[in-house]
Amino acid sequence: MLFNSLQFAIFFVCISCIYYLLPYRYRWILLLLGSCYFYMAFVPIYILILGFTIIIDYFAGLLIEKASGKQRKWFLISSLFANISVLCIFKYYNFLNDNLSSVLNQFNYDTPFPALKILLPIGLSFHTFQAMSYTIEIYRGKQPAEKKFGIYALYVMFYPQLVAGPIERPQNVLHQFYEKHTFKAENISEGLKLIAWGLFKKVVIADRFAVVVDKVYNDPRHFEGWPLIFSTLLFSFQIYCDFSGYSDIALGTARVIGFRLMKNFNSPYFSTSISEFWKRWHISLSTWFRDYLYIPLGGNRVASERRYFNLFITFLISGLWHGANWTYVIWGSLNGIYIIGENSTKNFFNKLYLSTNFFSKNRKAIGLISTFTLTCFAWIFFRAKTIQDAFYIVEHLFSNLQSSFSQLKPSNLGTTQYDYIIGFLALIILLCIEGLNSRISVNMWLKRQNLMLRVSIYYVLVMFILLFGSFDLQEQFIYFQF
Repeated sequence: MLFNSLQFAIFFVCISCIYYLLPYRYRWILLLLGSCYFYMAFVPIYILILGFTIIIDYFAGLLIEKASGKQRKWFLISSLFANISVLCIFKYYNFLNDNLSSVLNQFNYDTPFPALKILLPIGLSFHTFQAMSYTIEIYRGKQPAEKKFGIYALYVMFYPQLVAGPIERPQNVLHQFYEKHTFKAENISEGLKLIAWGLFKKVVIADRFAVVVDKVYNDPRHFEGWPLIFSTLLFSFQIYCDFSGYSDIALGTARVIGFRLMKNFNSPYFSTSISEFWKRWHISLSTWFRDYLYIPLGGNRVASERRYFNLFITFLISGLWHGANWTYVIWGSLNGIYIIGENSTKNFFNKLYLSTNFFSKNRKAIGLISTFTLTCFAWIFFRAKTIQDAFYIVEHLFSNLQSSFSQLKPSNLGTTQYDYIIGFLALIILLCIEGLNSRISVNMWLKRQNLMLRVSIYYVLVMFILLFGSFDLQEQFIYFQF
């Protein structure tokens, strides 16, 4: 059940209306049943896997809270092992088996392990990490164990953020299931605005750019030069609009019924450094790796060489989290190298900016352009189907620039001039609003305007979505595969 589908629109309206009509004590049951239905709309049988991990972590939380000494650690380890095992079996087994087979084939041996013909449960990495944060927080003494099984199950399965985040901490969400959310026009208004903005990003920009990106990246060897550069730039905005659009819709659907989820994106392409980018991009995952991997490894409290190692390992695993493919490993490693390079050269560039008038005056612009360029280069490995395709794109990125310019014609890239115009007009609107948001809160500015102006702006946005949205494509959200 995709957020950009009519089926979800009906589901969302029904759940929201019934939620406010039901007595307070029954609302959590509605949300749990609705979340089960939402998840089962993809592959019904996989709810059993989700149920297995929920049962394990629920009892692990109770046992960790009651235990003392080494027992607490063993209960935590057992819980983490169960979660990671499920993740490894469904997401990484075939990847590891294929690589083992490749190594053994060099010595004329066959792998003794059969390949598994199974589909990856949707959103597995997201709800696994959310469940892991629950038991870790109990172990650290920052969160009491949830006594009601149904409430804990709802924490893991809450439908707005079940399949692609944000990855919530128990401190932010669990207590909200006990709060009595009364009907407030402000929550409805804020939620619907977030949903509309998310749909604008997804169906007007992301899905339109996806046509060109798929055309080039699905068969990159038929292109060189400008089409490769152009599709890579489009993908950088496609993935941002796709994922941040999902996050906006998730936050909006939750806000309509009174829940507040954490902000997952903060205009990342306005970052002036790679470290700033990762504080603005997929914030819930970045902070998860920071708190549960980077800091336990030693974080910044160790010598610089060890700190660089910690950073690299964190980004390497982050890449692997995104997918069982060497392309994701390289993508994660590249970002780790970027961060290490930034940290190790910080003093040099600070002196350069202070000593040179040109660099001093244009420091922000230089940082923004260089950060965006490095990020786009890394996206090549994220989007490419294979390492061979990725390296082909990198090698031919600047080949025959003069002659390849003619290949940018819409007909050569599977699209139309109309789609070019609508897509780039929408992108300009997005960037202008996000640019303004970095200076003033556009939402607060809107609230101060008269009713007629506000209604006119909302009307234009909704009509833009209805008239120019690519609803016929029904593109799945990119991060659903993780």
